[in-house]
Amino acid sequence: MDTVSNFDPAQNSALRVLVVDDHHFLRTAVQKMLNALGVKDVLQANDGQRALDILQDAPPGVIDVVLCDLDMPGMDGMEFLRHLANSHPQPLSIIIMSGLDTALINSVEKMARAYGLRLLGAVEKPISQNKLGSLLARHFQHLNEHPICELHPCTLEEILAGVESQQFEPFFQPKLDLHKQHVVGAEALARWRHPRHGMLEPRDFIHVLESSEQMDTLTFFMLQEAAMASHLLHELGHNIVLSVNLSLSSLNDPTLADRITETMHSAGVEPRNIILEITESVTHTDSAAALENLARLRMRGFGLSIDDYGTGASSMQQLTRMAFTELKIDASFIQGMSENHAQRILVESCIEMAHKLNAKCVGEGVETESDCELLQSLGCDYAQGYYLARPMELTALLEFCAVH
Repeated sequence: MDTVSNFDPAQNSALRVLVVDDHHFLRTAVQKMLNALGVKDVLQANDGQRALDILQDAPPGVIDVVLCDLDMPGMDGMEFLRHLANSHPQPLSIIIMSGLDTALINSVEKMARAYGLRLLGAVEKPISQNKLGSLLARHFQHLNEHPICELHPCTLEEILAGVESQQFEPFFQPKLDLHKQHVVGAEALARWRHPRHGMLEPRDFIHVLESSEQMDTLTFFMLQEAAMASHLLHELGHNIVLSVNLSLSSLNDPTLADRITETMHSAGVEPRNIILEITESVTHTDSAAALENLARLRMRGFGLSIDDYGTGASSMQQLTRMAFTELKIDASFIQGMSENHAQRILVESCIEMAHKLNAKCVGEGVETESDCELLQSLGCDYAQGYYLARPMELTALLEFCAVH
């Protein structure tokens, strides 16, 4: 659980916070708490409309954090959040304040995230200074871990040329055993060292490849790079399994399983040292070729992982369509689950289901100690996320494995 040790008054002193609540006494009390936490600049608004007016008059980026009540006369908190998402694209952080039912607060949290708002969390009334300080600390954590990145859309020709000239490379995000506390694997994630734009992530190029049915070019590049990395890791005594993502467009090729097998054989890599990650939507396909590929890959010893589990129309029937060995619970269920009872129940159910189906369970997107500890207590096998390790180059992964 977060404690007062997370507070940094010197860091908080740079913040400008807007408190939105219809009760003057509460606004004043919250302002005093913020002052005690080091926040010097606090603005107040008695309803959503007044808050929007203040934000409209302020230069973009001046106000950092908004604390918002939900049940207010006039424009309530939910309407305010909707207008905020539509009219104020500057990257504000939001903290919900409310004395309403926990389930209702959780529902509004989901709504805020669905609107694309950066939600730090919710604090129940009466407000605790420690809790408020912990949520403010998340503002800086989010800025450090998720810097605002400009999107660099690239053409198909640029992307294919980049792959051909070896501008692409894999970064590896470690996967840790929650009980033995050591590295058991790593996911290979594509990165592009663009000559003009610098380091680009998948959002800049994946959709172009998929829409052009050219994913195989990048997929097999990543498979070859992962194979070489796996060979080196095992030569150095690091007995870990590497994961590579497959798309539905690749799986529809009936020769895929043979080509992947040959790629690993050529690199001297045993199939058991590679996990192929398939997004949950792929498990819903009726493509006979895709299902044949998955069955053949599993038969040859490759691990099969269902990625982003929980984001699609999940059902036990769909899970039985492939012989998966690993279930990765989507980050949207993991993040904040230590403070959300409903999320905790869903995660616990996923873990229990995976184990009953003789599969390992992975918590994705772990960003806090409290969520990590809860995953461990619920019996989750593995975890992956910024709290444990960021994606890194192969040389850094080798160093990481040496000490973990």
